[in-house]
Amino acid sequence: MPSLSGAFVPPTALASQAAAAWASGGARRVGARRAAAVPAAASRRHGHRFPPTPTPAAPPLPLSTSMATAAGGDGGAVPPPAPAPLGRVTLLDYGAGNVRSLENALTALGATVTWVQSPDDIASAERLIFPGVGSFGVAMDNLVARGYVPALKAYLGSGKPFLGICIGLQSLFEGSDESPDVAGLGVFPGRVRRFDFSAAAPDAAGGAGGSDGGGRGLSVPHMGWNTVALDRPSPLFAGGLAAQRFYFVHSFYVPLDAAGDGGALATTTHGHPFVAVLQRGSVMATQFHPEKSGAAGLALLRNFLTAADPAGAPPEAEAAAQRALAAAVRAGSGDGGGLAKRIVACLDVRENDEGDLVVTKGDQYDVREAPAANGDGGPGAVRNLGKPVELAARYYAAGADEVTFLNITSFRGAPLADAPLLAVLSATSTRVFVPLCIGGGIRDYTDDAGVAYSALDVAARYFRAGADKISLGSDAVYAAEAYYAAGRTGDGTSSIETISNVYGAQAVVVSIDPRRVWVASPDDTPHATLTPRDGAVGPAGETHCWYQCTVKGGREGRDLDVVQLAVAVTALGAGELLVNSMDADGQKSGYDLDLIAAVRAAVSVPVIASSGAGSPLHFGQVFDATDVEAALAAGIFHRGEVGIGEVKDWLATEGRVPVRAVGGVGGEGVPVGEVGV
Repeated sequence: MPSLSGAFVPPTALASQAAAAWASGGARRVGARRAAAVPAAASRRHGHRFPPTPTPAAPPLPLSTSMATAAGGDGGAVPPPAPAPLGRVTLLDYGAGNVRSLENALTALGATVTWVQSPDDIASAERLIFPGVGSFGVAMDNLVARGYVPALKAYLGSGKPFLGICIGLQSLFEGSDESPDVAGLGVFPGRVRRFDFSAAAPDAAGGAGGSDGGGRGLSVPHMGWNTVALDRPSPLFAGGLAAQRFYFVHSFYVPLDAAGDGGALATTTHGHPFVAVLQRGSVMATQFHPEKSGAAGLALLRNFLTAADPAGAPPEAEAAAQRALAAAVRAGSGDGGGLAKRIVACLDVRENDEGDLVVTKGDQYDVREAPAANGDGGPGAVRNLGKPVELAARYYAAGADEVTFLNITSFRGAPLADAPLLAVLSATSTRVFVPLCIGGGIRDYTDDAGVAYSALDVAARYFRAGADKISLGSDAVYAAEAYYAAGRTGDGTSSIETISNVYGAQAVVVSIDPRRVWVASPDDTPHATLTPRDGAVGPAGETHCWYQCTVKGGREGRDLDVVQLAVAVTALGAGELLVNSMDADGQKSGYDLDLIAAVRAAVSVPVIASSGAGSPLHFGQVFDATDVEAALAAGIFHRGEVGIGEVKDWLATEGRVPVRAVGGVGGEGVPVGEVGV
């Protein structure tokens, strides 16, 4: 059956002409090329808009490269050894979210991947995986529209192996609080519930639970690397996986009683226990994303593909080892278990003066070197710190929990298929199996040929190229201003709302670029002020300041403070905030703790601290002072001044902060050299 917007297109066939240029060795922008407009068929049932299916273009990029090659810095020119064949696996793509990463992970492991294009493909599948990111309602609407539901229910009762991921788990139930009027598959009774952000967060000694701390309550979405506690041994967790952390990102959960007796294979705690892994007979499902869980996740996928009976019991020696690891997780041994603090590597990507895409880094947002003393007085060269795909692979190998690309060049007028970061994402997603975020240029626009694109169209193409999250900047500020102008309400048309409605709040990050504005007294401004904890004063001795939001890369200030922005964008549907600081950027004197604490206290969503890190101590300070969920750095990693492993070692030993430790679990056919336990 054709897709809602045309013929079915497997994600590997979605590489743009820009990606083809990258694969053939060119890192230059290919703005002269033109491609057909992306169709954007929509359905308004339940208010959901089906994501567009991009037009097929060039052949797919070559898939996996070895992590040794990636970390070595040659950009993947040497092909990796071919993995041993693992047989055929069928993927059910319902049209939303990043399914490309799962395909890449399976292909890297040696599996032959086929895609469901009709109900008959479900019936003929030997092993079926149903991945999912986004909205419960959108997923079910798409399954119904494609005529897949009867065939899927028949497969689930056939006894053949099935693995659901995230929405693929939640759809097995009768319904979800996320889309109250939409029926699920009903394989299991009960409903999927929403996390209560007002619930008290567990403390650091919470065993298998997460550690949020502070007085703010629970962070929602539950986002990051958490431990799982096995209720019984399983071939899925063979090879030491019962002690690993896996990547979760969701606002809705399956209660323990909904799984029924024996249905919960493993649990995780975020405020309270919930089902992390479901198994009843041959039907298995994970709330976490194995394709985004590094070497541990890849090993779990390999176990699903290779186990003679993935629903059976492992050999007694393996079962005993799993029981021991599960007991250690429940006891909170090691770092105490639970939700780890994330270390995020950020790559600012732009064109240099020769038209090549490079990673750069600003000093208070200035990315150019100082002009030569004997020069002609023109601007200095764009600071070049490496190639984006090469650096992303290197950081994955070093233990980064996420990788963020920020497009800081304005490619106005270029057709969507030529967006340079589509190529970067397509290549990176074949080599990096942790979450990828992309920011910059995600907005409504019209290209030079007069073709109009919505922010949702742009985001959809990035998701299909390999992004797990998108980051909005200036567009989010304008949406917040409109929110207040309308009396604290949205109209459903902002980029935040349209993207969140289809892909879920967890897929929408808002990147905030504020700067300090000094005032002599709080009475001098209507905005919330504070007195800096470090005793800093303004240029005229002012002792109070507020944080002004900016747009256009920090070039224009707005009459909006960071707390106002944070409150508005989370109300509109953003699921995470990235808090930069124009004042601290590039200074290497530590994060702006006052700024970050103010934002975190105002919202319930996860917060990433950015700007100012110069040493491992600074990461410890921001986690200790503000309890944010993640900390991001760029320049110190690019220049080799501080390593990601060095930061994690310091946090684990000196800072006593739970982190996903550098190590890796490995196993035949599993890319290693990244983080495990």
